[in-house]
Parts: sequence; C-alpha cells; structure tokens
Amino acid sequence: MSELVKGRATICIPNYKTLDFTRLCLRSIRNFTKYPYEVIVVDNDSRDESLDYLKGLSWIRLIEQQGGDELTGSYAEGLAQDIGLEKCNTEFYIVMHSDTFVKKDNWLTELIGYFGDDGSVSCVGSDKIELTPRWRVLFKKATDFKALKRKILRDRQAMRRFRYHNRTICCIYRTDILRRMQLSFLMDREKGLTAGQKLYFELVDNGYKTVELPPSIMRQYVIHLAHATQVVNPQEFALRKKSIKKCNRIIDKVLSLEIIKDILKDESLDS
Repeated sequence: MSELVKGRATICIPNYKTLDFTRLCLRSIRNFTKYPYEVIVVDNDSRDESLDYLKGLSWIRLIEQQGGDELTGSYAEGLAQDIGLEKCNTEFYIVMHSDTFVKKDNWLTELIGYFGDDGSVSCVGSDKIELTPRWRVLFKKATDFKALKRKILRDRQAMRRFRYHNRTICCIYRTDILRRMQLSFLMDREKGLTAGQKLYFELVDNGYKTVELPPSIMRQYVIHLAHATQVVNPQEFALRKKSIKKCNRIIDKVLSLEIIKDILKDESLDS
C-alpha cells in the first residue's frame, strides 16, 4: 500500500438511482470545497440516467458495481464505502450520502480542523442532522428513552443498537487508523447494525478519540434529506406514507433555497 498523501482528502459517495440529488451533492462539493480533495462515486448497479450523468463527469472517479438485487440498503452503502476506502490514498477519508449537500465555503477545511494535531483523533462527525423544527428536537430530547437507557447502562455496556455513533451522512476519518485496524463499514451487518456503526464502536472501544459534533454545528456545513433514495424509488423500497410525506416536504423546502437554486443552475460545476 502506497504512502498516504498528507493534507488531502478523499470523499466517497454511493449512488443508486438518485440523479437529481447526486448531481446537487457533487456540484455543492465542487462549489464550496477549498481543501485539496478528490471524489470517488460508487454506483450500485443503477443502470439509469444517474449512471449516464456520472460517466460524463471527468473530475470524479467512478466505480461501477454490479450485483442486481443484492446491492440494496445499508449493505450496498457499506460495500461502496469499503470500496472507496480501499481506493483511498489520502490522509482523510470522508463518507457522504448522495442526499447530503454542502452549503458553506471551506466546510471541509473547518471540519478537518477539529482533528487538530492529535493523531489519536480518529473521526469527526455528528448524529442525525435532518431539517426538523426546534420544538420537535426539544420534544424528542425530552422523550428520548434510548438516551435514558444509555445513561442507565453506560455506553460501553449498552446494547449496541442504543449506542451513539457518528453517522455516515457526512463523516471524516483518519485513513491510516481505519487501515491499521482493518475496519470495515459492513461489520456486524448480520446483527442489524447499519453501515459504519460497528466501525465507530471499534474506534471508541480501542481507545481512539472521536469528535461528536452537535447536529446544530454540522447543519452549518451540510444539509441532509434522509431517506431520499427510498422516496424517489418507491417501487423498490417500502416506506410509510408518513415518512414519504415528510421527506417530500423537506425536499421541496431544500430545493426552494436560493443557495440550492444557484448550484442547480450552474452547469459549469460539472465540467
């Protein structure tokens, strides 16, 4: 394995039939990123116009997976992130969802700044960052029985599904630590854990430091739609009507933002 390039980052984005969101995600990265970076997009056998769009971009590295019905959900996401990690040759490795959009200049420079000079800091990220009214956030905190269970059992002993982990919607890792520990984003998938969840637990349990940003801070840098892939592919994914309605409402709100409109209009960001 060649030596990692210092002061440079690799951003990995899985894609599955999300043309509009993937395009917005990539354009926003190109528009707002000043820190030296490269982008790997792993297409999970889309065979649609989103793949055609990606093939036309000369500034990304496209990796095409073929797997048919097996490439679905968290498995497809984790596999794509593992492939990106294998191809990564930079100091930092970032995983993002295709429905995550950057909205602030120098976002990556500032987020990487949280690592500081401490080589034991392995990861910078946050919990969910969905666009939710503040009163709903406060209500959820007041009725968060999972958080109560964590406090009672303490994190180390808590059931895995109740433990906190930085989400892969936008998370930055030190590549050398992930490689040294031979970690995978698919670990404990058979036990019901989502992509990157067990990986995060392994970092914490092996004594590595992590930076857990409040969602309010992460929201200053990026927007996340949540469940967008499922919503735009209803024939392949089962979602409750309530979830679909909520997601569509958020999509409409995000797409109406001037900053998003400007990015969508700027086709030069593709070239």
